[in-house]
Amino acid sequence: MLATAEPTHDVFAAISHPARRRMLDLLIETDRSVHTLAGHFQMSRPAVSQHLRILLDAGLVTEQRRGRERHYHLIPDRLGEVRDWMAQYERFWDDRLQRLQNLLSKKDEE
Repeated sequence: MLATAEPTHDVFAAISHPARRRMLDLLIETDRSVHTLAGHFQMSRPAVSQHLRILLDAGLVTEQRRGRERHYHLIPDRLGEVRDWMAQYERFWDDRLQRLQNLLSKKDEE
């Protein structure tokens, strides 16, 4: 059975914790069980499950029961709003760096 949650939590709040960001990094590679994910952290399995619940509630992962285990799958599309938000800063820095390059080119010409 595949469990998905209607996104109820803010994606930005969900990715605010470093452990949850690391979990997403691990899920980029492949689906993983709670047990497998817990092996990458120095925290209890219930703590890992709580972090996964937040990611599930934010719509960043899905959960599938396989026998007694739960496996998690990354839903990267939900990170689109983070990408869109970051895009404005990329434009900002691109503009700043272009200005700096133009200024340095003028200095070289003098």
